[in-house]
Amino acid sequence: MNRSELVAALADRAEVTRKDADAVLAAFAETVGEIVAKGDEKVTIPGFLTFERTHRAARTARNPQTGEPIDIPAGYSVKVTAGSKLKEAAKGK
Repeated sequence: MNRSELVAALADRAEVTRKDADAVLAAFAETVGEIVAKGDEKVTIPGFLTFERTHRAARTARNPQTGEPIDIPAGYSVKVTAGSKLKEAAKGK
C-alpha cells in the first residue's frame, strides 16, 4: 500500500475528505519526526507502534570489494517496535 492508497483508506474509514486525511497523515509524520529527532522521549501508540531514537557506536567495517577497513562514525538510528495489537494482526487473528 502506498501513501495515496493509505490516505484513501483513512478517508473512507474516518468519513473525511482525502485532503483532510492527507493533512493528518502529514502532521503525524512531521510530529513523530520532530520528537524522534530530539531523542529525549519515545512516541508510543499503545498496542500499535513505538518509535525511539537509538545511538549507534562508531565501528570499523570492511569494504566487500577490496577488503579494506572503513571507519564508520557514531550516529543515530530509529527503532520501531510493533505493539501487541499489530503483532496479533500480523498473525491473522
